Amino acid sequence: MSETKYGKYIIKEPLENIRGYPSIHACGHEECFIRLPGFPADLQLMYITEPFTMVGRPHWHDSDEILFILGGNPANFFEFDAEVEVYLGEEQEKHVIENTSIVYVPKGMPHGPIIIKRVGKPFLWGHILFASTYTSVGHQIPTHRQRVLFTPEEIRRLRKK
Repeated sequence: MSETKYGKYIIKEPLENIRGYPSIHACGHEECFIRLPGFPADLQLMYITEPFTMVGRPHWHDSDEILFILGGNPANFFEFDAEVEVYLGEEQEKHVIENTSIVYVPKGMPHGPIIIKRVGKPFLWGHILFASTYTSVGHQIPTHRQRVLFTPEEIRRLRKK
């Protein structure tokens, strides 16, 4: 944060190390590694390079959420080569995402599992929860011990790429 009047509203390099790649993440709740008290949302953007299960079981929140699934080329987000399974609702309706998509999850709606099945080209995954603090039922919110910041050396290396 800055010593200037409005510098506190600029968050420089809010990066976490998720699976060896930078994840932009900022939120207001206590479990957040880069905590900004009063921040009006929980937002995260991750670079996905390989298949894995992101969320293993259904859960729901007491706030609305938007999921972003974007092609990894910032010059062309439609350049998408992956397959993601997203399950929605009580009945776990399966949706296969194979192109750039936005998924709206109303508060209280169960969602999950979320499974990254195939990654032909790396892509961007993001979410916004519209509350500075929220409840997640059925899914454990990651804690500080599970999250890591990049070291200054790693940040310098990433800047040079």
